Amino acid sequence: MARFAYGGQALMEGVLMRGRDAIGVAVRGPDGRIFVAQEPLDSLLHRNRFARAPFFRGLIVLYETLVVGTRWLMRSGSIAAAGEGVAMGRGAVALTMLFTVGIAVSLFTILPLLLSRMGTEAVIPGGQVVIQHLVEGLIQSAIFVGYLLLVSRSAEIRRVFQYHGAEHMTIHALEHEDPLTIERIRRYPTAHPRCGTEFLVVFIIVSIILFSLLAGHDLLVTIASRIVLIPVIASVSYEILRWGARRRESRWTRWLFLPGIWLQGITTKQPDDSMIEVAVASMREAMAANGEEPPPGSFDPPREPVPDLKTFADDQARAGEGNRGGPVEAEASSASPVASPVPSPAPLPSAMVGGEAVEHRQARDQAQR
Repeated sequence: MARFAYGGQALMEGVLMRGRDAIGVAVRGPDGRIFVAQEPLDSLLHRNRFARAPFFRGLIVLYETLVVGTRWLMRSGSIAAAGEGVAMGRGAVALTMLFTVGIAVSLFTILPLLLSRMGTEAVIPGGQVVIQHLVEGLIQSAIFVGYLLLVSRSAEIRRVFQYHGAEHMTIHALEHEDPLTIERIRRYPTAHPRCGTEFLVVFIIVSIILFSLLAGHDLLVTIASRIVLIPVIASVSYEILRWGARRRESRWTRWLFLPGIWLQGITTKQPDDSMIEVAVASMREAMAANGEEPPPGSFDPPREPVPDLKTFADDQARAGEGNRGGPVEAEASSASPVASPVPSPAPLPSAMVGGEAVEHRQARDQAQR
């Protein structure tokens, strides 16, 4: 039987791997230890046949990816910062998601609309609706790429992008049934054809096409339509990405999705060996939670369960007091800080690597029946 298509997400000093029924998480603490966890996925796609229908499944996958990814992104930041934080409850996760989505909609949807309207009206009074939408799409693309280039200058985000690369390389190795060792994993590229970065590229292209076909309205109606149509564009984009992932052997398909691969030159970076080690630990946890074994000869990194954050913080503080200027303090100084309230660009781009993964369970069950 073909192996399940795993996906994943980069975290703060860690990696989350998503399987059919559960996720595996690995985060490196400030003292160098790898902390791991497994968590079952109670996906609506498993429980509701209607949720698996085309155009609905993409919205379910996107929502569940954002919820799980945001929660573990914040928790990984606390672990990487010696437990200086608490695990997020559902309310905190919801508020963080709403704040993040609000910023994203304002920056990537409303701002391009306003700038394109002002620009085209200044150049072509009463201007062409189609031209305005094309200009809007160009501005939207420029803001998106500029945003990625800007945040990639941050040392913390650059490390997240390195973990993103380690996640992709590890998935590549597994898909080729190569042993999950640092040497074998290093043979593979950091870009992956199922990466969520490609989802964002497709999303922008679909939005440009759709909005250019709509008739002009006043500003408030246009802004409202942009917001209301986001779920529609997202579901269509997901189906296009899913279609493309199944036809990557075609040269034309590879050419169509090439911009997404190019953009991963920003959102993924070459990891160091310690980051690949964390990605392997995460993959092993995910595979164990899903009842699968890694390829023979795979590396088995030493790891231990994710600690209680308060106890972990107290232990790290005591260790720091007893090792002033020693290895623990030196390593802690280079660890990433607690994740900011706004998640890094990594969750969505990398999470969607496994976006369609949760659906494979249904295909497997149907095949068995």
